[in-house]
Amino acid sequence: MEWILVLNIAIVLITLGFGIYFLIKENEKSMKRLRKMLKVNVFTFIPLMLIAMAILVPDAVFAATSDTATQVADSGIGLGYIAAAISTGLATIGAGYAVGAVGSSALGAVSEDPKILGKTLIFVGLAEGIAIYGLIISILIIGKL
Repeated sequence: MEWILVLNIAIVLITLGFGIYFLIKENEKSMKRLRKMLKVNVFTFIPLMLIAMAILVPDAVFAATSDTATQVADSGIGLGYIAAAISTGLATIGAGYAVGAVGSSALGAVSEDPKILGKTLIFVGLAEGIAIYGLIISILIIGKL
């Protein structure tokens, strides 16, 4: 098990090292090598991580067979934690998308007319508020558990 994780860490570190090296060179041949290296990294890293998770899953299932774990599973607390995680995760993804769209538009608008900077900051702040709403819902869900 440990060798899979060590191999994954080595793959990531080698890819980072070669990526920095190829970016410093900055020619077209090195960029093609960088893309090839990233493809190799993705197609080796992901299967190795799936193998590592497949090895860990039986241990997690075995650990969940105790009396206390079945009582927790019966009460539905685990689903509450999943709901809290999903609400926070989706809210932050939505906020990131919204800030990206609104921020780039605001930057373009401010470059044309600097007087509207305050108005555009309000829209960016509203987009960032989406993540806070998701966090509040997560806190409410965890509070009910």
